Amino acid sequence: MIKVEGLVKSFGRQAVLRGLDLEVATGSITVIIGRSGGGKSVLLRHLIGLLSPDGGRVLVDGAEITGLRGRALDEVRRRYGVVFQGGALFDSMTCAHNVAFPLREKLRLPGAEVARRVEAALAQVGLEGVERKYPAEVSGGMRKRVAIARALVTEPEIVFFDEPTTGLDPILVNTIHHLILNLHRKLRFTAVMVSHEIPEIFEIADTVAVLHEGRIVEVGPPAAIQASTNRVVRQFIRGEPEGAEGS
Repeated sequence: MIKVEGLVKSFGRQAVLRGLDLEVATGSITVIIGRSGGGKSVLLRHLIGLLSPDGGRVLVDGAEITGLRGRALDEVRRRYGVVFQGGALFDSMTCAHNVAFPLREKLRLPGAEVARRVEAALAQVGLEGVERKYPAEVSGGMRKRVAIARALVTEPEIVFFDEPTTGLDPILVNTIHHLILNLHRKLRFTAVMVSHEIPEIFEIADTVAVLHEGRIVEVGPPAAIQASTNRVVRQFIRGEPEGAEGS
């Protein structure tokens, strides 16, 4: 389980997280939604250990990771896979070398084992035969799949997805979402996803957390969030402007 307790973060005078609390159940898909600029990616970076909070803490399976540095933080990150917004592939590397990168950096495996794992990772996202292609030579949807393969190649326990469908058309959004769902069912990792894809994420999430003004204002299964009477939640799901009243 991932547990966030009273997380506070400001950048200068701008308060982004204001005492945020959240629990992510082991083996679940938890999707964090909210308005652009509301702190979703900042929260995710705290979970990954890329940012340190001004207050509060993050626990993974009961162990506090807040403030870890160096080797101790690296040990925690060995359990993680991350799909960054936009994919964050290395343009100068082939698709195979992109997927192999964390194996060489984190695990330092022999070449034959790296090649085997890369081939298997690309196959499970439906990308046989792209090993020698560069990111610029494949489609946007295929680049997303390469990024997912790279995140999963180390067989992580926890996978973070930072808006993994940004820039894709609606058909590809659903394709990537269902790929993530199918991989989750097969591999049983814990997934934490930041997304703005409404209503598509309701089809794949076990739990949806709504972030507003630095706090989680509601959390629950998709059906409960969709039926919420909370004004903020209703306005966001319906795409209404701030201050609009629901019927």
